[in-house]
Amino acid sequence: MNHLPDRTEAVVIGAGIVGNSVAHHLAQAGWHNIVLLDKGPLPDPGGSTGHASNFIFPVDHSKEITAITVDSMHQYEKLGTLVTSGGVEIARTEARVEELKRRMASARAWGIDSELIGPAKVAELVPFIDSSIVELGFWTPSVAVVDPLRSGALMREQAQALGTLTVSANTEVTGIDTERGRVSKVRTDRGDIETDTVVVACGVWSPRIARMAGARIPLTPAVHQLIDVGPIPWLAETHSEIGYPIVRDMDPLMYERQSGADLEIGSYAHRAILHDPDDIPSYETAQLSPTQLPFTQEDFDPQMEDALELFPEILNAPGAGIRHSINGLLSMTPDGAPLLGETPEVKGLWSAASVWIKEGPGVGRLLAEWMTHGSTEIDLHGADIARFYPSQRTTTHVRERAREGFNKIYGIVHPNEQWESNRGQRLSPFHTREVELSARFFEVGGWERPHWYESNSSLLEEYADRVSNRPHEWDARWWSPIINAEHLAMRERVAMIDLTAFAQFDVSGPGAVEYLQRMAVAQVDRDVGRIIYTPILDHSGGFRSDLTIVRLATDHFRVIAGGADGARDKKWFTDHLPADGSVVFTDMTSAVCTIGLWGPHARDVLSSVTEADLSAGTFPFGTARHIDVDGVPTLAVKISYVGDLGWELHAPFEQGLKLWDTLFEAGSEHGIVPAGIGVYGTTGRLEKGYRLMGAELEGEYDPVEAGLALSKVKSPEFIGKQPYLESREQGAAATLCTLSLKSHTDSAGVARYPQAHSPILSTNGDRLVDSKGRGSYVTSAGSAPSLGEYLLMGYLPKAYASEGTELLVEYMGEHYPVAVARAGRTPLFDPDDERMKS
Repeated sequence: MNHLPDRTEAVVIGAGIVGNSVAHHLAQAGWHNIVLLDKGPLPDPGGSTGHASNFIFPVDHSKEITAITVDSMHQYEKLGTLVTSGGVEIARTEARVEELKRRMASARAWGIDSELIGPAKVAELVPFIDSSIVELGFWTPSVAVVDPLRSGALMREQAQALGTLTVSANTEVTGIDTERGRVSKVRTDRGDIETDTVVVACGVWSPRIARMAGARIPLTPAVHQLIDVGPIPWLAETHSEIGYPIVRDMDPLMYERQSGADLEIGSYAHRAILHDPDDIPSYETAQLSPTQLPFTQEDFDPQMEDALELFPEILNAPGAGIRHSINGLLSMTPDGAPLLGETPEVKGLWSAASVWIKEGPGVGRLLAEWMTHGSTEIDLHGADIARFYPSQRTTTHVRERAREGFNKIYGIVHPNEQWESNRGQRLSPFHTREVELSARFFEVGGWERPHWYESNSSLLEEYADRVSNRPHEWDARWWSPIINAEHLAMRERVAMIDLTAFAQFDVSGPGAVEYLQRMAVAQVDRDVGRIIYTPILDHSGGFRSDLTIVRLATDHFRVIAGGADGARDKKWFTDHLPADGSVVFTDMTSAVCTIGLWGPHARDVLSSVTEADLSAGTFPFGTARHIDVDGVPTLAVKISYVGDLGWELHAPFEQGLKLWDTLFEAGSEHGIVPAGIGVYGTTGRLEKGYRLMGAELEGEYDPVEAGLALSKVKSPEFIGKQPYLESREQGAAATLCTLSLKSHTDSAGVARYPQAHSPILSTNGDRLVDSKGRGSYVTSAGSAPSLGEYLLMGYLPKAYASEGTELLVEYMGEHYPVAVARAGRTPLFDPDDERMKS
């Protein structure tokens, strides 16, 4: 029995592949006193690591997940626990054929060696497969199997050899104490440990452990069924654990892989079977292990039929039968992504949860990097636990989204696909009117936002010569030509856009200026009423956010951030508040509603309902002031993300409906239209070349490369300043460019519309890679109706970042010609910003 120290730098709870990796990398990073705890025995404490199918397919549509997976594969290989087998994903249907073409594009974009192969090649690689039902294969030679238990043991041993790690198995955590919102002590059945840092790496038990500290880790345990069929002579003759490539039978949502003399068959096609972390059996009472639950045969029967159809010869081999079958538990989150980082509720309580075997070592390295340096080499934007708003961390939301998301694990998921479950959680005061106007709602941060309005369908006739349909169903899915028509109506008349999903924070107090100076790249100490658009950097100089700050008074500012990232932004800002109480940070999001009013007639509409002087001389672009709009006190902010004259109008939430009705009625004589986020976030933005956080702006690129470096560097210190200065000195390794699609036509004569994450290639079809090893891909794509173009954005190496350069974009298995229309930040539409400033 190990003696637990009374105090330690960090306690890692959970000794699966993730917890072992976190402890290992913290030791490597110089942490001197680490304790690793697990309730179960070692080397297999009973979590998902011990039963999960241990193969790795590196390609994912997410750049973030692919990068973490590749990092993990390198670590497994270094440990000597990785065996390369190759893997093939097969399509039985035409829809899946198209999906495999999209996966091929993702492989090219992220630099993974893969190939589309025909049925004959599939049969050559996997000779016992019935290739007659195979339409296409996606072959990745680097697919591998790993030994996560052995890997974890080696990681523990290496950390222990440094003299920095105490390992205590069979140790139950009974409580986590906090003081003033921070972790202070871990209580166990073997004694208490004082610490200010705890990592929860407990897989399916993570919510239970986090709850001890007053935090939420929003995941739910879910069943993944798998069986082993054997002995199969064909497989036994290989005399190896795996001698054939792993097969993902994608249409029935299954996989099959050799496991010695057996064939392991796993399914993601059955009904979602969810469990509560508190109901998972103990190690002592479980039949096999806590996360290997009794098999429910009836759920698996349809998938067995699918497997027999694909592998009739070996599964019907004499003597072969089911030798092992379980309902194995894994973790499901509301959006299917991992939960990494410090929890929003409790400082010093870090989550390393909902991580697959393929991501474990990479997550361990990155989390240790984050805990040590405050930022990570790979941008963990989509995995940050702080991404969820409170309503998205509730048990109801987690379970509903997990139930819906389970069958999407191997499903065909459109990049713009909307969730159906637990909708309608956050509604703007305009929602009733938007429903009356037949809005089509997309969700962001739990908010329902109109993406377009079916009530504007009459605009299609008005702009028939400038608006066209997308003939291919995939390109037209979650899109409407009405978006382009709304855009043109805005450019010619005036439009109003619901922006209530903005996250809004008030920063006030005697220390407000000094605090915001430290947070922002731009100079914040400007005149009252000035608007400051600024990047927010992490400690490595990459983008943490970009947002707008309005100076309302000498010691009072309003921070306005995008709805998708507001929860992350709130944590970043509150994490850096001064300890002396000189700054008061107030979340105003639920108290404020916002309408964007833009177009050449925006001033005419607003002037008719306010006595304020809105002339350009009195109310110039880049300023804000309080005005009265027909009795509604309103903060009018003269700024535009769509590149037209107008204002963001911020009003008390409870008076929002009156503001909407007032503007809509006043705008009727000017042809006002309600417009959706399709205009705000895509068509208007792309015409102006504006960057979007999470698309163009991320931690792996800096303001110099994004064209957002300011002309001068302010004297006050700010987070990321030193790497920002170094980047300015060194120059850009890549430049963010706007590309114009020169031909939409595919080989069948159908007009296609390439979308984000498509790889950008040379005219020879070669992948473009900058001097930092980053490949070029489309970060955003969409129509530019005012220009009659289809635009794409992406970072290009210096040699290609010049206007007129011809390139290719790969989309759905074909190449489309593009040309650099703009290198840098200057807009294609209204390049001198005359409309906004009028």
